[in-house]
Amino acid sequence: MITILSHAKNLDFKTDSDLDAYSIPEHLDDSRILINELRQLNPKDIKKLMKVSDDIANVNFERNLAWKTPFTVDNAKHAIMAFKGQVYIGLDAGSFTGEDHVFAQNHLRILSGLYGILKPLDLIQAYRLEMGTKLKNKKGKNLYEFWGNKITESINTELTKQKDKVLINLASNEYFKAIKSKKVNGEIITPVFKEQKGNDFKVITVYAKTARGLMSKFIIQNKIDNPDDIKAFDLDGYLFNKDLSVETEWVFTR
Repeated sequence: MITILSHAKNLDFKTDSDLDAYSIPEHLDDSRILINELRQLNPKDIKKLMKVSDDIANVNFERNLAWKTPFTVDNAKHAIMAFKGQVYIGLDAGSFTGEDHVFAQNHLRILSGLYGILKPLDLIQAYRLEMGTKLKNKKGKNLYEFWGNKITESINTELTKQKDKVLINLASNEYFKAIKSKKVNGEIITPVFKEQKGNDFKVITVYAKTARGLMSKFIIQNKIDNPDDIKAFDLDGYLFNKDLSVETEWVFTR
């Protein structure tokens, strides 16, 4: 069983990671191609492309220039410790034990516009590149065309190592679109998190993001490799709602 998350726009490269073990992103050569494309853009171009403020555009212009290989613990940081934001607040990787990190390395993958797909302990350097960004490149007009089948092929390789060939999709729609779902060699289950509003249940985005991280934490800390066991998820008041769930979309409500 493999769980997937989206990356986060917010990054923390000021706090040192205390993890010793690390890995290198699988598609770093492709990342270098994208960085070279991004280096053709000045801050004004970045602002227009990414629809960000002047300050954010300037920061990322400098990031693109500073990006360099090889990645080391001195110039890069573990992905699971670098990403911040609502999902990663829920994940709370700072609370993980050594065994938790080992399990995460084998069962959790993070989708990224720049890096394609990451293991938690992969070293990364600071960047901003959303999967939905319409960055023209040699392979097409956007990042979906750039990554093509590569992310799906990486997931299929990971699934061959698992007892249960199941992909738990905790990524956003923008990032899940980078996976060719019909080509995934396994079952895909998408947990959905809803809040009760009167007599109805609705998805509230900010809460759903945190819940995706919480479920990933639940899976990792309980070393879950049987999909049915995630129905026991009960963090932050959520419970599995059998009545609202269907075969491939499991709904958790509170």
